[in-house]
Amino acid sequence: MDRIGTDQPTGIFHAALRICRPALLILLVFPQLLSCSFFEKNKLRDVKSAGELVVLTRTSPTTYYETPEGPAGFEYDLVKSFANYLGVKPRFVVAEKFNDIIPRLLKGDADLAAAGITVTEARSKLVRFGPPYQEIRQQVIYRLGTDRPASAEELIGRQIEVQAGTSYAERLNELKQQYPELKWTEVDKETEELMQVVWEGLLEISIADSNIVAINRQYFPEIQVAFSLQKPEPLAWAFALGEDQSLYDAAVKFLEKSRSTGELAQLIDRYYGPASHSNFVNLSVFKVRVRSRLAQYQLLFEKAAKQYSLDWRLLAALGYQESYWDPTATSPTGVRGMMMLTEETADQLGIADRLDATQSIGGGAHYLQGLIERMPPGITEPDRTWMALAAYNIGINHLEDARIITQKHGRDPNKWNDVKNSLPLLADEAWYPKTKNGYARGLEPVIFVNAVRTYYDVLVKTDEEEKAKKRPEAFGIKAPAI
Repeated sequence: MDRIGTDQPTGIFHAALRICRPALLILLVFPQLLSCSFFEKNKLRDVKSAGELVVLTRTSPTTYYETPEGPAGFEYDLVKSFANYLGVKPRFVVAEKFNDIIPRLLKGDADLAAAGITVTEARSKLVRFGPPYQEIRQQVIYRLGTDRPASAEELIGRQIEVQAGTSYAERLNELKQQYPELKWTEVDKETEELMQVVWEGLLEISIADSNIVAINRQYFPEIQVAFSLQKPEPLAWAFALGEDQSLYDAAVKFLEKSRSTGELAQLIDRYYGPASHSNFVNLSVFKVRVRSRLAQYQLLFEKAAKQYSLDWRLLAALGYQESYWDPTATSPTGVRGMMMLTEETADQLGIADRLDATQSIGGGAHYLQGLIERMPPGITEPDRTWMALAAYNIGINHLEDARIITQKHGRDPNKWNDVKNSLPLLADEAWYPKTKNGYARGLEPVIFVNAVRTYYDVLVKTDEEEKAKKRPEAFGIKAPAI
């Protein structure tokens, strides 16, 4: 009995040792697990564990907005790419006011804020900014036909409104030190709304970032830039301050990669490229013709687009660029009709009368769809459509020559942003003799695609506004509870 009594504790010890041995071995091999650092907060690890990246943003044409096809916007696409890079899904939290974004980030409502935020000294004390992904300028805007202020001093005595909580107000406060009589009002309206108020003639002056101006001038062509308030300012994502920089470091690596691969440049071109090439004259005339001509042919565009699985607004934009929606249009080179088809193309498509609007629009839709289908599988949307539009203008063989040149330059032949820089070389004596299909006026398809994209953007905005007017809530009618 005594022996059994003395051996029992030893037996228990050996049993416990057998159970704990694996854990002890792990601690011996990985002693860092004993340190406190293993248990410290790691935002990147938390994001990957949760499987989602929570992002604060705001609704605007330059950041995030809803379309019939789903969410879109420059910030949306850039964040989505970052989430893919991390292997998680993005979840967007839309702040009602720009003013709310940084306070909500500090409160822990999101992992980062991506909302076209300008890096300023005051904000840098509150948050950690990632690397800049774009540079903008603060621009003073006014309506064409009113007095243009030529300097900050000439803003004195003018009716000025800016969005509350923005860097515009910060800059005006700085200017007030130099010009004490300068006055303005901060309002709870988006900058885009204030641009429209200026365009309507109900406000003299406002201030907007250059990227916002670039996109919205195509909708409000009479908006003019008086001058820029200061040097270029960077836009960046915002992260909460703290010792943990894991998510911030991942964003730094991602943006470096996006810049080196050209993905960032392509995204900037996608959203700002066509808008930057628009001008007051062609968009003003376009808006008049949308009201006076498009109504006659819209049903034809819708029917043809549905038949060939296209967006009717893209087809209508193409028709406007080709003929200004004139079914009898004829060019000196012999292309004719609403969609400016050559005689050869019309014969291939079975078009008997190129001057018949129905046949021409149907033929143009058929031809464009065929070009989209003929693009190599490595070309994805939206580049696939832009390339097909270029081929509509210059021919698919010349487009292929430009893609080969792009590849020889070490750029991506599947990206429109790279190919468009090679197309003008088809008219360069140093290049076109080396191509399979010879000389071509390569700058024309670049201008052509930019124009179609601009007209398409305006038609989308106009169409969405018309749809909004017809929804029940526009008449104060609430949907019945389900």
